[in-house]
Amino acid sequence: MPAPEARLWNALRELRPLGFHFRRQVPLGRYYADFACHARRLVVEVDGDTHGTDAAVSHDAHRDRFIASQGYRVIRIGNGDVMGNLDGVLTTILSALNQPPPSFPPHKGEGSLAGGSEDITS
Repeated sequence: MPAPEARLWNALRELRPLGFHFRRQVPLGRYYADFACHARRLVVEVDGDTHGTDAAVSHDAHRDRFIASQGYRVIRIGNGDVMGNLDGVLTTILSALNQPPPSFPPHKGEGSLAGGSEDITS
């Protein structure tokens, strides 16, 4: 596990006494989410430098849409933020965890997708 993911994983495990249980490397369809809190329908992705290319941005957007179609919100966090501003990252994650989870996605043909994504990379 890369250092930023390991650092965030250790911090996310400390949220357990608050009732937030995260799992890592969670399979969602053909993708693996870095971290997910199933009860709050929240996925946290840690992005390295390679996520800044046009191709990677497009791939991440497609991936986020799929994850949202499964009823999850997605937060993307840059490696630099995890390593340099962990308190700020945790504040953002806690804020998302304290929002109501998204509704389950509608069945095919029943309106727009639930969920969404938020990017806090700097």
